[in-house]
Amino acid sequence: MKVVAIGGGTGLSTVLRGLKNHVTEPARPAQFQPEITRLTAVVTVTDEGGSSGRLRRDFRILPPGDIRNCLVALAEDEQLLTQLFNFRFSSGRGLRGHNLGNLILTALTNLTHDFAKAVRLTSEVLAIRGEIFPATLSDVHLKATRSDGSVIRGERAITKTRVPIERLQIVPSRCRPLPETLAAIHQADLITLGPGSLYTSLAPNLLVQGIARAIARSRAVKVLVCNLMTQPGESRGYSAADHIRALHEHAGVKLFDHIVLNTGKLSGALLKRYAAERAAPVSLDLDAVRKLGVKPLCANLLVEEQVARHDSRRLAKLLLSLAKPRTR
Repeated sequence: MKVVAIGGGTGLSTVLRGLKNHVTEPARPAQFQPEITRLTAVVTVTDEGGSSGRLRRDFRILPPGDIRNCLVALAEDEQLLTQLFNFRFSSGRGLRGHNLGNLILTALTNLTHDFAKAVRLTSEVLAIRGEIFPATLSDVHLKATRSDGSVIRGERAITKTRVPIERLQIVPSRCRPLPETLAAIHQADLITLGPGSLYTSLAPNLLVQGIARAIARSRAVKVLVCNLMTQPGESRGYSAADHIRALHEHAGVKLFDHIVLNTGKLSGALLKRYAAERAAPVSLDLDAVRKLGVKPLCANLLVEEQVARHDSRRLAKLLLSLAKPRTR
């Protein structure tokens, strides 16, 4: 089976961490069924905050943070080497707040003059089970029109908005994906999008020219992994169907066959903590989902830590149960 996982932030790395356990390797006996022969991650590159934002401004490179998260998630050994790669400096003028992995990707990009090659070389060092492509190699930014007609620019402003977003745009609009991304989508048996921030991790990938069209044309099973919680800025009050509508509208075409929805219940303490931030569990309006031509798939996928997360192993098994390898 060939799988393409699209997204950004910690949501995509959660999906990848589960799927990598199913990747077939010549030296490793089969442990899970079905096996994945090719796992491809397509990662958004619109981050402008934190370490990634600083490196993006100082070195004029694509933001490395989400790529780094995916590299660590797919690494063969998530112990010493990946802990080192994820190490964040807590002091030091100029270093404070930076991840070592972000700095390594920045250094390799400057040495090779090619961000995609830097990602590939780092993938080899970490011996990852899969391949990672940035959604585009263009220096892109986000612009959003809100329901009151006002326009805001940049990922950070979009995450903090209190006025609902009506339309998202990527600037420049004529940015293109890597040819390898389109080839992977064409050959895929399963394509997943999410979980992740609706307007800053998921929709931006669909605005890169050719990606939404390639997904729509693919014969793969296409699955949206819905967020567990709404976000106070981007998706406050959004139901499961609202997430589908927003993504289909921005793609300009129907994409999804299934949506994965969590039925696990959060503890009272965590619900209270989220409520203080004006966030709540995504409501499961199943009839509205079905009317959009999307089949809901409900399961308890919740893991409670300091925040609510998807259980990566349970999620991976559920996703792989939806698709079978095609005869080519």
